Amino acid sequence: MTSLDHGKFTRMTTTFHALLGLDVFILFFTGYGIMFNDELWWLAELMGGTAGVAAVHRVAGAGLIALIVFWIVLMVITPTGRSNFREILLTREDIEAMIQDVKFMLGRADERHPNALQFAGGKADEVPLLTYIGKGVVYIFSVELTLLSISGLLIWSKTGVMEVYATRTAAMAFVVFHGLLGVIMVMGIMFHIFEHGFHPAFYPLEPKAFIPRSMIPEDHSGNGEWGIEKLELSPSWHWVTTVMGVLTVIGIVSFLVGSIFDEGYPVPRELVIGGGPTSLLMTIGINIGVFVLFVGIVLSMYGNVLRVRWEKELAQRQEEGETVAADGGEPSDD
Repeated sequence: MTSLDHGKFTRMTTTFHALLGLDVFILFFTGYGIMFNDELWWLAELMGGTAGVAAVHRVAGAGLIALIVFWIVLMVITPTGRSNFREILLTREDIEAMIQDVKFMLGRADERHPNALQFAGGKADEVPLLTYIGKGVVYIFSVELTLLSISGLLIWSKTGVMEVYATRTAAMAFVVFHGLLGVIMVMGIMFHIFEHGFHPAFYPLEPKAFIPRSMIPEDHSGNGEWGIEKLELSPSWHWVTTVMGVLTVIGIVSFLVGSIFDEGYPVPRELVIGGGPTSLLMTIGINIGVFVLFVGIVLSMYGNVLRVRWEKELAQRQEEGETVAADGGEPSDD
């Protein structure tokens, strides 16, 4: 197996990842159009104003819940799903790898644990399919999406929440919790975009989330034809990744600071929790964060284009191969 792809994704996982990514990006654009309505007024206006952006957010939220329920059912009723679930459970080797990596960062170990060498020269057949880092990403995103879905349902009707909890403060607590949880998740998403879009080995996009491992050629001959060491660094990678790294940090810090100012008390008539102190610097920073998210959705679309192109190329190769087998001769252009 090549260490380039280290295939994780089946066709179903690839499709689910694409739909989940699109839905989450819509939730971010609409959610932050509401939360940072001062700084992102143009984004809210682009999606139909306050009422329009809130409606799109609710529709995307319902889509997220549907995707989560679908995935849970798939994990339970199919043998592949149950097998995948077992794959993400933490093992003793994961704990040992994490401890050794911490020691390595502190200068108390000579090298990273072999189970964490996927992007540091380790070959795919020597590294687990999912390291503790990959499992951690799955755990964190799963918990965040679940809590966002529950809190989103609780504040679906602000008036209803206020009637249930009797006070506006309690209702606002759910709104703020939902917003701040979204801020925490968007920081992880930005790192996710940077990690998988600007890794030097895969720039401008790591394809394994878009091209199923069943469609990626593998080499088991061990003759060294495949491997991360065979890659060449793109000439534009250095300056592009530097710029995107700076923009990612600015975006994360601005979203975090902006969420502190835009606490949004008391509860407004519409589900809008912006309106706090703002400044030109904050406005620029939050818009930079939205730009990083926009780069993420562009990369996601590009990944799906790559998958379609790859499927067509494989189909063409297969067709040419079948032509040879049928007539016993060379393929013809006629």
